[in-house]
Amino acid sequence: MTATKEEFFKPGKMSAQDKASAIDHVARQIIAKESAQRVQKTERLRKLREAQEAANPATPAPRAKTKRG
Repeated sequence: MTATKEEFFKPGKMSAQDKASAIDHVARQIIAKESAQRVQKTERLRKLREAQEAANPATPAPRAKTKRG
């Protein structure tokens, strides 16, 4: 297997519009992935909180009496 110039260097220069389009596409993929991960984490934490609340029903704390002067 011999190394050729095309393997190491790009044959042509990308236009500004093509470059911007590629960057936009990658950025949107990253944002969508992070959004999906955030939704999954929120759902996981919500289920854990609901399970904890079901196991230990919260009793309201008594209010402290305040003096009126």
